[in-house]
Amino acid sequence: MAAPVSQPPVAARASSRFLPSSLGAVSESAPASLRFSVGRGRRGSCLEVKATGNVFGNYFQVSTYGESHGGGVGCVISGCPPRIPLTEADLQVDLDRRRPGQSRITTPRKETDTCKIMSGTYEGLTTGTPILVSVPNTDQRGGDYSEMAKAYRPSHADATYDFKYGVRAVQGGGRSSARETIGRVAAGALAKKILKLKSGVEILAFVSKVHQVVLPEDAVDYETVTMEQIESNIVRCPNPEYAEKMIAAIDKVRVRRDSIGGVVTCIARNVPRGLGSPVFDKLEAEFAKAMLSLPASKGFEIGSGFAGTDLTGSEHNDEFYMDEAGNVRTRTNRSGGVQKKQNTVSREHQDVELIARGRHDPCVVPRAVPMVESMAALVLMDQLMAHIAQCEMFPLNPDLQEKVGSASSVSELAPNLS
Repeated sequence: MAAPVSQPPVAARASSRFLPSSLGAVSESAPASLRFSVGRGRRGSCLEVKATGNVFGNYFQVSTYGESHGGGVGCVISGCPPRIPLTEADLQVDLDRRRPGQSRITTPRKETDTCKIMSGTYEGLTTGTPILVSVPNTDQRGGDYSEMAKAYRPSHADATYDFKYGVRAVQGGGRSSARETIGRVAAGALAKKILKLKSGVEILAFVSKVHQVVLPEDAVDYETVTMEQIESNIVRCPNPEYAEKMIAAIDKVRVRRDSIGGVVTCIARNVPRGLGSPVFDKLEAEFAKAMLSLPASKGFEIGSGFAGTDLTGSEHNDEFYMDEAGNVRTRTNRSGGVQKKQNTVSREHQDVELIARGRHDPCVVPRAVPMVESMAALVLMDQLMAHIAQCEMFPLNPDLQEKVGSASSVSELAPNLS
């Protein structure tokens, strides 16, 4: 269950490349489990086909599709509430924050990542039906990856896909490319909008570490940091002094055609109490899965994280108190690719040397900021819908429970909802 804290900081570590284990797109309309019979009469065999790894969420459900050098990428969103104001402009802001080629410290691939809503809206409002968001690929260079058709890039998904499927899309890493996250970011932008309308939730993420440059905890005020401060520099660190140090660290390895990782810290403000369910669907467990599904993600912490093991129980506990408005609060929130020549192995099982060509990020962390925000929003949106469906069907216990959002606040933010 979520702790009764309005702004739990969530840190998602993205320090090296992640090897995913799924390939291909699944239509949003595809059932999670499809059964059918073959043969004649009652002796027909029962076959079962299960969807694999391309759908996230249970109530606010997102299916991403597409590959790095295919025709395009995007998502299908199912379960979106009707009558939510929505246009491409609502999604484009975060897609622009994610897109490649936006500065010297990102991949030089040039994509506008212009999105198009193909279904699920009418006259600027969601209809409650599946929303298809599509983004074309326009700057593919498949020839850059000819060497990788024969040799595996270390710490990439090349060998993993070959071993699992016996075939892979070579150009740009195919489905394992970070371009897959376009669908996540588009869906996350919609989720963030609905969360803000319904209960005032605000989600912000920023870079708190690049390689050995660490932003001190006291250098950022989690309660007051703004999007404007985060977006004021190309590395997306809200502290100007440390932003310059981070950029210098990236420039240093960029000219050597190497890369480094870092940490993205995410803050969620005004999160309703009670989200998540015991025992396997705790909110922090849902966050962990969401963040670790991002490309290059290698670790996840919430609240004090691993540093909490240095404290005793009495030191680590979050003490409760009553604030001026009579709400129960806690005083603390502790609970809350390489491009140098490398040795590798070819598909023919021979030792070879490989220089990984193509266009890549010297540090993926700045562009991971909107990705982390989006996955946090998707988790909170899905859990909010689950909570309302289960816990607000009947009258609440007013001594202990609070209704999520209110009609007055929603009508003020979105008059078209009424």
